[in-house]
Amino acid sequence: MQSRSRVVLIENKKVGLIKRINGEAVYYVFPGGGIEKDETPENGAKREAMEELGVEIKVNECIHKMEYNGTQYFFIAEIVKGIFGTGQGEEHTDLNRNKGTYTPMWVDLESLSSIDVRPMEVALKVQSLFK
Repeated sequence: MQSRSRVVLIENKKVGLIKRINGEAVYYVFPGGGIEKDETPENGAKREAMEELGVEIKVNECIHKMEYNGTQYFFIAEIVKGIFGTGQGEEHTDLNRNKGTYTPMWVDLESLSSIDVRPMEVALKVQSLFK
């Protein structure tokens, strides 16, 4: 079990998510991934935002923490540099990973409750915080 950091980016009433297509499954996740050894959850969030999204972020407060295959942290963050969607992490460059597609996209806050966002409890919390 590996703890993970996730990033919640909000801009213009939209939230930055990763659209995942893996076989028949189509769903959305908050950007992020595993926290490396000797890395804080906040630094893991920063590294993952650069790898997955191509952006440097300022990490703000942790709005949710849950246990699921390790501790999952969800941080409100702001983009301070870079272009959303230009990440060059292995999920974008290693075509032999065979784990489906990862597409960064902005999704209307209003639609979070009507699409398959995982985990849904965090999507609903984000929706209520930023309405």
